[in-house]
Amino acid sequence: MNDAQVVLVVDDTPDNITLMSGLLKDHYKVRVALNGQKAIEMMQKKLPDIILLDIMMPIMDGYETCRIIKSNPDWMAIPIIFLTSKNEVEDESKGFELGASDYISKPVNPIILLSRIKTHLSLKAANDFLKDQNQYLEKEISRRAKEVALIQEVSIMAMASLAEIRDLETGYHLQRTKMYVAALCDQIITDGAYTADLSRENADLIIASAPLHDIGKIGIPDSILLKPGKFTKEEFEMMKLHTVLGKKAILKAERLLYQQESFLRYPIEIVFSHHEKWDGSGYPVGLRGEAIPISARIVAIADVYDALVSERVYKSAYSHEQAVEMIKLESGKHFDPKIVDAFLKVEEKFHEIAVTYRDLPQ
Repeated sequence: MNDAQVVLVVDDTPDNITLMSGLLKDHYKVRVALNGQKAIEMMQKKLPDIILLDIMMPIMDGYETCRIIKSNPDWMAIPIIFLTSKNEVEDESKGFELGASDYISKPVNPIILLSRIKTHLSLKAANDFLKDQNQYLEKEISRRAKEVALIQEVSIMAMASLAEIRDLETGYHLQRTKMYVAALCDQIITDGAYTADLSRENADLIIASAPLHDIGKIGIPDSILLKPGKFTKEEFEMMKLHTVLGKKAILKAERLLYQQESFLRYPIEIVFSHHEKWDGSGYPVGLRGEAIPISARIVAIADVYDALVSERVYKSAYSHEQAVEMIKLESGKHFDPKIVDAFLKVEEKFHEIAVTYRDLPQ
């Protein structure tokens, strides 16, 4: 009997309790409460598997007891069978509205009672099994989703690192860019500037994709990519092709996924359009204003800020204050004014990132 299911009998009449106990004791563990209040107190210590509940009782009647039990998320799945001499249709209807599983009239037929208890305990066991399975599946889906997200992020960082192997702009540039973009996205979401375009989920994908912005540089000749001085017009035209080359490379990778819409949507937008300008004077196609994907508009500020405050073989680093002023002056020209507003609210975070993750002297 140690593993027997527990039936809680709630009734204020001793004869009824004796009858119920006699009928059930060979099949279940029987616990007894003389009124609803006592039943609630007992349930706070240990839960039964099913409840047989009288309606007419002192202190707290069966209806109120049922209401309290069914309002508790931890108790609401426990089946309740009303045992009562109240036989009016309205009485049964009220019981079912409160969440009761069944309604048996007194005097109780033993065969019917045992059959109903067995049925409702079986239903509860099935529901509990499904609930456990659903919880397991939810955890498994969450775990798999995290695995996929990690694989995506590692893949992006691996691809992005290929470009940096050949570029003098090494060190922590990828990490800094990613953190700048994260700070900007958080502020834009807080400001509510682009609620339709920048959900939390979209922001996370943009942040993860940001390091890929210059992946196309892997297709630029060393003589141009590693040149310490100023580009000629022809060399600059060749350098601008890194946006097109990067897009082609990611599109080729996306086709391997056999998906029209994949996590590579944002890398494609960022790689192709992060050199576009708000006033339409950028490249590769001269997009203007909100025709430029928001992902690319965000990365544009992060990329330019990092270029300004970082030392290169062909230039000295600007101070943080100079970089902020230069970006502010380009609001509405190079950059989206709303994103510049967000940048100005988090520029100290940018400074902190730049200092904490600065490159070693080249």
